[in-house]
Amino acid sequence: MKLLRVGVKGKEKPAILDNNKIKDLSAHVEDFNPNYLNFEIITKLKKIDLKKLPEISNNERIGSCINKPGKFVAIGLNYSDHAKETGLKIPSEPIIFMKAASSISGPNDNILMPKGSTKLDWEIELGFVVGKETKNITEEEAPNHILGYCIVNDVSEREWQIEKMGQWVKGKSGDTFGPIGPYLVTKDEISDINNLNLTLDVNEKRMQSGNTKNMIFNTNFILSYLSKFMSLQPGDLITTGTPAGVGMGMKPPVFLKIGDSIKLAIDNLGNQNSKVVSD
Repeated sequence: MKLLRVGVKGKEKPAILDNNKIKDLSAHVEDFNPNYLNFEIITKLKKIDLKKLPEISNNERIGSCINKPGKFVAIGLNYSDHAKETGLKIPSEPIIFMKAASSISGPNDNILMPKGSTKLDWEIELGFVVGKETKNITEEEAPNHILGYCIVNDVSEREWQIEKMGQWVKGKSGDTFGPIGPYLVTKDEISDINNLNLTLDVNEKRMQSGNTKNMIFNTNFILSYLSKFMSLQPGDLITTGTPAGVGMGMKPPVFLKIGDSIKLAIDNLGNQNSKVVSD
């Protein structure tokens, strides 16, 4: 299933994609938030006759595919080519940081350039959503805890992330620094999560081109690893790192400007189209 949320910001309806038509699920589920992002709800939704659901116009805004996750966890330097372009060593264990949940926005919403920002950058990533209580699980158990997958743009202000004192979180958490979706795609629709192409264009120029097979740590390992340090709950969002081609890795570095357009795509997960505007 391809699950999404549609409508004006703050008033989105839960929906499902059915043969390229958006169908209203609000009579069956309140929202795709931590109270409803679990395997029991997925089983319930699979039994619905989608043909009987009301249709929603394709002209409606698409919001973030999930709402108010308890955690937004990110993995850094998870592609060897990206580690190389940043001049950093390939990590022997996953690098973990957090993004503020308030950074989450819709896949086609404007990206706000904060006041004082000079080094705004892009990162296409595969994200996944936890479907049940998760603590101290093995890598073999991990697939049974993953509800589905989505596109994440891990927007980053590099000066604030790297050159300021402290951890990465301050450069990763600005409002609209976490476009997700358009869809949360349930795992049964993905034949091989370790072989998905990822692409990102800025102003119609290809900047990033990668494949999830080149991740240093795959999704199952990441979830098992995280579960040893923190419990995870239904609805938690984990984003898994980006391939080479970010702006700070170029010589000379290239950063986003007001008016720039960004397009992201991952096989089977849809695409995003954003524009950078002033905050």
